[in-house]
Order: sequence, then C-alpha cells, then structure tokens
Amino acid sequence: MKGAGSIRETLELSNRQKGSSATDACGWVVAVSEGVTIRPARREDVQAILVIYNAAVQEPASAYEDAPHTLSQRDEWFDHFSNRSFPIMVAEWGDIVVGWGSLGPHQERTGFRFTGSVAVYVDKMYRRRGFGGQLLEALLEAGRQRKLHAVLAVIDSQNGPSLELHQEHGFTQAGVLREAGCKFGEWRDAVYLQRLLDDRPVPEP
Repeated sequence: MKGAGSIRETLELSNRQKGSSATDACGWVVAVSEGVTIRPARREDVQAILVIYNAAVQEPASAYEDAPHTLSQRDEWFDHFSNRSFPIMVAEWGDIVVGWGSLGPHQERTGFRFTGSVAVYVDKMYRRRGFGGQLLEALLEAGRQRKLHAVLAVIDSQNGPSLELHQEHGFTQAGVLREAGCKFGEWRDAVYLQRLLDDRPVPEP
C-alpha cells in the first residue's frame, strides 16, 4: 500500500509527463474555479486516474476490488468509455490531476437507456476542498446533455463523506443492499442513491 507521499509523487510525475493544459481536444473546459479545472479526461490522464483509483482500492469503504488495477486494465476501461462517448472528467489543480469521475450506463438493457451511474474519486490529500462536488456537478450536466432521466450512485454504507457529498448534490437514498459486497474479509452494505435530472412524465420514444 502506498503512503500519501508516494501517491502524490506518482501523481506529480504522471502529470509532469503529460504537461498542463486547460482545454480538451475540442478546445473547451467544463469549469475553472479557484485554480481548479474540471475538464474531460484525455489518454495521458489515465496514469493519474489509475493511481487515484488504486489508492481507493486500499480503503475498506471504497472500490470493491480484490487487487489494484493495472495500467492495461485502465486503458481498456478508458477506451470502453471513450468509444461509447461516456464522459470521464478530471479535476486538475495546478498541473496535477487530483480527482476524477465517470458517468456510465446503469445496465446495458435498452429499458435502462435513460439511467446512468456515477463514480467520483479524489486523491486523499485533496479531499474536503470541493473538488468532488465540482466533478459530480460536471457529470450531472453531462447526464442532462445525454438526456438521462435518472442517475444512480452505489456507495459503501460506512463511506460517510461520499454519502454526504451526493446528498448535498440532490441525491436521495433509494435502498440498501445488505452484505452485497465484500472486502478485506468482511461483508459490506451497499447504499443506492438516486438523482432525477428532469420531470419528464414519460420516456421519449
């Protein structure tokens, strides 16, 4: 398990390698606030995304994984989202990617085509600075642009900060799956949160 210092060193190395830019390939930025840029992720961000995700894998109430991901796995994930135009956003502070979030499908069945699922991860050293909220708002706006009706988040019942963050941004609890996950030899309860993005009375054809 990497300590905070080594995680930050890896993040800084990754971001120095890719350089700093405030725009994506299309030349637009989602948000800039107090030195923080929220923008679409690029291929060169995958290493920083991997470091942040693997740090979360080491936490008991986050990322239900048995082992850290490899760079190859994250590259495949990035390609899967990019090829289907699912948004991946990063929070860039200075020239360091300090957090990221993604919006993907809830399920592949066509009956769920108006429902998405969000995930947000922020490096431990940069939490409680509003970066997670800015990422979440950018993902919700991306959901509106995709004409999604509902967005879900699945969060460990003991992950108080993440539950609080989503509730602050309009999510409400939809249910709890008791002992649906496992990590570090323990059963974990998963909380389902939901946010409706519009008031359409019926789905579009």
